[in-house]
Amino acid sequence: MNILIKIVALALFFYITYCGLLFLMQRHILFPRYLVKTPSNNEDISGLEKIWINTSFGKVETWFLPPAPGRVAELKPTVIFAHGNGELIDFWPHELSKFNRLGIGVLLVEYPGYGRSDGAPSQKSITEAFNSAYDVLVARKDIDPSRIVLFGRSVGGGAVCTLAANRPSSALILMSTFISARSVASKYLIPGFLIQDPFNNLGVVGNYPGPVLVIHGKFDDIIPYKHGTALYQAARQSKMITYDSGHNDCPPSWDTFWRDIESFLHDTGIIT
Repeated sequence: MNILIKIVALALFFYITYCGLLFLMQRHILFPRYLVKTPSNNEDISGLEKIWINTSFGKVETWFLPPAPGRVAELKPTVIFAHGNGELIDFWPHELSKFNRLGIGVLLVEYPGYGRSDGAPSQKSITEAFNSAYDVLVARKDIDPSRIVLFGRSVGGGAVCTLAANRPSSALILMSTFISARSVASKYLIPGFLIQDPFNNLGVVGNYPGPVLVIHGKFDDIIPYKHGTALYQAARQSKMITYDSGHNDCPPSWDTFWRDIESFLHDTGIIT
């Protein structure tokens, strides 16, 4: 009996130590910014506007990619994009410029502490950065504030869901996104109350009044497919696209992805 008690006590000690270490390291795990190298040259991006956003913790970098000029002078829709936790805004302009060809502007918002931006990443600082970037965007005279689409990939889904809870938007696109950070933590046997940045995406999606597009890889072993289906089922107006892919290779075909995105934007009236 004494041996059993000792084994249980030892196991409990190791579990508490494990939870304690992960509690202290959780933001380094969720936001591995020090592992992401910042490119030194981005001057070759056509039409790029660099806009620095003032926050309580310093300046945050954003990039605006204007839509391709059309024959009719009109206010244009805009996508606000939030990238994954192992990425930077520098990685995305060339691919996201496909939105520009559809007549849509793109605002890429960097996370605090990533790249050249001040501060440190957390749900609170990311919320402030994205809210401030949104406010600067809607003050522009060349965009239509009634046609703003929020697009988040992986942890970026948490960033845009938090923004969706604070500012109006016309549609929400979530790619490879979790229902909450606490639900992901449970996969590693971590009690949810220890999570400092919960990102309750499921709760936001359930209350979101506009159309929601959920994109997820069927074989995603980082954020399992069931997270995508749960988000899809929770939304009031939803569409789900499933790809035969994992997490980092989603989408497996960018050509297919852009056809799917264009179809969604037409169906929701963002573009005509």
